[in-house]
Amino acid sequence: MNDLLYKIAFTQVPLIGPVQAKILLEHFENVEDIFKAKKSSLEQIEGIGTIKASNIKGFADFASIEKELAFIEKNNIQPLFFTDDSYPKRLRNCYDPPTMLYYRGTADLNAAKIIAVIGTRSHTEYGRQLTEKLVKELAAQNVTIASGMAFGIDGVAHKAAVKNNLPTVGVLAHGLDIMYPPEHSALAKEMISNNGGLLTEFPSCTKPDKHNFPIRNRVVAGMSDATIVIETNVKGGSMITANLAYSYNRDVLAFPGRTTDNRSSGCIKLIKEKKASLITGADDVLEALGWKEVTKTRRPQRELFIDFSPEEKIILDVLGEKDATHIDELNFKSNLSSGAIAAAILNLELQNIVSTLPGKMYMVN
Repeated sequence: MNDLLYKIAFTQVPLIGPVQAKILLEHFENVEDIFKAKKSSLEQIEGIGTIKASNIKGFADFASIEKELAFIEKNNIQPLFFTDDSYPKRLRNCYDPPTMLYYRGTADLNAAKIIAVIGTRSHTEYGRQLTEKLVKELAAQNVTIASGMAFGIDGVAHKAAVKNNLPTVGVLAHGLDIMYPPEHSALAKEMISNNGGLLTEFPSCTKPDKHNFPIRNRVVAGMSDATIVIETNVKGGSMITANLAYSYNRDVLAFPGRTTDNRSSGCIKLIKEKKASLITGADDVLEALGWKEVTKTRRPQRELFIDFSPEEKIILDVLGEKDATHIDELNFKSNLSSGAIAAAILNLELQNIVSTLPGKMYMVN
């Protein structure tokens, strides 16, 4: 049995979710070692215990995993395990990332700029126009658009991205053997042919059951730099995605809409609770994310007199891209370990070169 077979099997063990998977992967060099470990060794790991250890040792349905491997090979699907280099790094930094993802497409899931555009299934004409205008104005930024392939704003965002030659990734709440809603089958093909893709954590033969959609939403939020909410009710699925993005310390941006329109009530609630920043167009998005072209005096004299370490130079380069940078973005862009980042920032703070801001943000003085 090959390595991929064990990785897929690992995701099918009862009660071993993303959090438990991360714990186990910290204790073992590879997944095969987890299956071959003694039950007593597994039981002693904090967060695992007797029942989960028994489930691992008792897993025997490798025949269904073989079928999944055949499906992956036949349909040119790229499996992305949590530890793989091609796994979305932004998503990996979340506290509950999927252990395995299945991907069909060519869009770079670690592109420099990824934005989630989401909203209600029953959008207004105002919402459609906002979405199309926003995506068109973002085209110059080479942004990758992520959304959930649903009717409504999701579909409008994907179609606008294709129209403006932007890669767009649809995150699914089911396996890659079907398309839901089926009316988006043609759109899915267009997205893939336009350097986009389809992404899911669900294996083939997984139906679009109701409880899968909130699970899907965390992938949309976690893989993106920011989540933009166009229109949503206070109880809409988009509110789940927005709140997940907020919990991941990602930017949440929302169009205010009309106070009398129920389909904007969720956006207004997010803005009032300070979970989302109010935006009126692409220019506000660029400013909020620090992507706006700003002429800044970089004070190069410092480098003439201070001997920075390689790690400190990397940190300063990343911080110099915008006024303030979140720790997650530092992790993603620097490719340094958390310990190396912490040590570099501490040294730079002691030299009064970098300051720490609320919300795990950092800036160059």
